[in-house]
Amino acid sequence: MRKAVISRETRETKIQLELDLDGGSVSVDTGVGFLNHMLELFGVHGWLGLSVRCQGDTDVDFHHSVEDVGICLGQALKQALGDKKGIARFADRIVPMDECAALVALDIGGRPYLNFEKKMNGKVGEFDAELVEEFMRAFAFNAGVNLYIDLLKGGNLHHEAEAIFKALARCVRDAVKVVSDALPSTKGVL
Repeated sequence: MRKAVISRETRETKIQLELDLDGGSVSVDTGVGFLNHMLELFGVHGWLGLSVRCQGDTDVDFHHSVEDVGICLGQALKQALGDKKGIARFADRIVPMDECAALVALDIGGRPYLNFEKKMNGKVGEFDAELVEEFMRAFAFNAGVNLYIDLLKGGNLHHEAEAIFKALARCVRDAVKVVSDALPSTKGVL
């Protein structure tokens, strides 16, 4: 069973997240409209079952909710993969979104790292675009993945974020696919 349930409660957020790597429905309510949109398309384009509920201190701003949901999604991916036996491990995708294009490369090798090449500044509605990078950092470090993100062509901030999340979704889908019965490592561990 490649599923995980993560509960996280702090003074800033209360989160319940369920992830099924082999598919299912997508239901998201984080209290942050733009994050809802990004997570919905992440689930759909990753062919993942995903349920996210977050109550956060959005009266302060969206930072805590965005970062903490990223933490929970990363933990869920790590938990759902178990020993990682047989997974493809690596993936990369280029995804266009109108005038924008994002490149994402992923290694589910147990070594957390984020390289986010282009800073996103400005707002998408009330959402600070720089929070996309914060989400990705929280996700990568809690999932134990090496994540490389580059905007090959920028433009509208909404489109930039959407291209990134869709490319990440496709990478996750490709990297978690079971392709053998062996552990994909010459070291014998991931």
